[in-house]
Amino acid sequence: MTKTITIDGKTIPFEEGQTIMEAAAAAGVYIPHLCHHPEYAPHGSCKLCSVSVNGRSCTACTFPAMEGQEILNDTRELNDSRRRITQMLFVEGNHLCPGCEKSGNCQLQAVGYYLNMLDNHFLHFFQPRQLDASHPDVLVDRNRCIFCTLCVRASHRDGKDVFAISGRGINKRLIFNSESGLLKDTDLDVNDRAAHICPTGAILIKRTGFTVPIGERLFDGKTIAETSLDYERGDHDG
Repeated sequence: MTKTITIDGKTIPFEEGQTIMEAAAAAGVYIPHLCHHPEYAPHGSCKLCSVSVNGRSCTACTFPAMEGQEILNDTRELNDSRRRITQMLFVEGNHLCPGCEKSGNCQLQAVGYYLNMLDNHFLHFFQPRQLDASHPDVLVDRNRCIFCTLCVRASHRDGKDVFAISGRGINKRLIFNSESGLLKDTDLDVNDRAAHICPTGAILIKRTGFTVPIGERLFDGKTIAETSLDYERGDHDG
C-alpha cells in the first residue's frame, strides 16, 4: 500500500526515507528554499522551507515524510515569514541586483520575486566583507554570501574542503582553507562543483560575467518554482 502525506489538502505519495521536500518535489509541489540542493545532504540553515506539520513548524528539507502528516505549505502566514527571512538576507549582505552579473540567474533574487518581496523592510546592517580576487579563475565576493553552506558541502564532496564558515552573528564569514587565507593558495579548480554551486553572486567565474543577455537568463523565462522542480526531477542542463 502506498504511503501518503497531505500538503495543503493534496494527497502526496512518498517513499520510505524521503524528506517532505523530496516527496513534495516528486509530486510537483514547490516548497521555497535556498540552502537545499538535491545533490547534497540537507542542512536546514536558511529556514525558508519551514512548513507546518500537524501544527508543528519543521524544515521540509530535513524532516522525514511520515504517514498521516497534515502539512501546510502555501499559506499567508508561512509566506509572510519566508518574505521576512528573504528581506533579512538582503539587508545582512550587500546585494545590489542591477549591478550584479548574477542578476537573472540568482536564486535569492528569484525567491524575492516569487514571494512578492517589494522592499527590504529592514535597515541595512551588513558589515563590510572582503572580496578575494586572488585566484586566477574564480572571484569570491563575501558581500553576497548568504551562508547557505552549499560551497562548503560541494567542496567536501570534491575532496578538497576549500570553504568553511567561521564566526557567529554579524561576524560570520566565509573562509578558505589555506595558510594565507587567500583563495589562490587553496586547491580550488575552476571546474570544481564548489565553484559553480553558489545560489547568489558570491562565487563567480572570472571572464564570464554578462555573457548571457537579459531575456535569456535562468529566471527570465521560468519562475524559481518551475526551475527548482525541473532540477529535482533531473530535467536540467547544469
